[in-house]
Amino acid sequence: MSSNSNSQPIIADQEKLQQFMNKIMSDIGGAWSSVLVYIGDKLGLYKAMEDAARPLSSHELAEMTNTSERNIREWLANQAAGGYVIYDPQTQRYSLPPENALALVDENSPAFILGAFQATMSFFKDASKVMEAFKTGKGLPWAEHDPDLFQGTERFFKPGYKANLVSSWIPALDNGKVEEKLKKGGAAVADIGCGHGISTIIMAKAYPNSKFVGFDNHQASIERARQLAKEEGLSDEQIRFEVASSTDYPIDGQGQGYDLIAFFDCLHDMGDPGGAAAHAFNSVRKPNGVVMIVEPFANDKAEDNLNPLGRMFYAASTLVCVPASMAYSGPALGAQAGEAKIAAVVKTGGFKNFKRATQTPFNIIYEAKA
Repeated sequence: MSSNSNSQPIIADQEKLQQFMNKIMSDIGGAWSSVLVYIGDKLGLYKAMEDAARPLSSHELAEMTNTSERNIREWLANQAAGGYVIYDPQTQRYSLPPENALALVDENSPAFILGAFQATMSFFKDASKVMEAFKTGKGLPWAEHDPDLFQGTERFFKPGYKANLVSSWIPALDNGKVEEKLKKGGAAVADIGCGHGISTIIMAKAYPNSKFVGFDNHQASIERARQLAKEEGLSDEQIRFEVASSTDYPIDGQGQGYDLIAFFDCLHDMGDPGGAAAHAFNSVRKPNGVVMIVEPFANDKAEDNLNPLGRMFYAASTLVCVPASMAYSGPALGAQAGEAKIAAVVKTGGFKNFKRATQTPFNIIYEAKA
């Protein structure tokens, strides 16, 4: 039994209270430990453990990474308590299971997840800005977040895009006609809200005979995208990146419209998603051009999203997506907008044909045609 501010007794089921407290302890442990995962990533601790290919003592890991043994010893204990590494009490050594390495080391693995932890660090750093957005309702523009969000988002989305974009998402569009056109060559593609250009680069590498342009209103992201394209050996003729918003980017050089316009995990963030849809309608080639909209997986009803995935997406949406839209007096659709709301936005922009083309456990891929 407890009491509230009016000194009225609160009757509580002690078993339920204990269950809830256990959940809170788990959440706090995860939250605090996420900082240590970030440190393990930045200091190359997981990479060193995988490279060693054998159990390591805290002294050995510290020596390999040029770090302090006492700090490493405590870090390893935390990681073992969370199941991120395995501890052998007989040898007092720690090992990184190969399955865990796929998530914590191999950036080419579909399971690689360290980008999410890097983005999480930005959430902690930006908490005061988000609180101010709560108080004022004025939002928080994407560009005003900590840079860990930008790089973390790049690293978080890349594995999913690499695993699905070319293998299943594009083939699902317009009964395979989009893929056929891209392979044949000569197609023009615009990636709107491209960020660091990961999605644009993946498509350009897969379809070298077509041309790709990524647009984003964040100058620093465009500069990073250009750098990554050069590192991949892509020519300026095949791919380019320009600073432009979702409502004013230019139509391709021939003025005939784009064969494919893509929005990757960004339409719900925008200050004017209806205007973005309308501009895409005016910019896509008629009658066979296609708009692909990749959104976080979400059901239409909030109660159907109250699960671990929805919890994660609602958190990111509260901290980033909704404030980003509100910063421009937008509708704040949020990362869990759902198909009905996305469909309404797209149809308001002028599209008559809208459908779910395919999906994964984490994303829904929509197709829109004039």
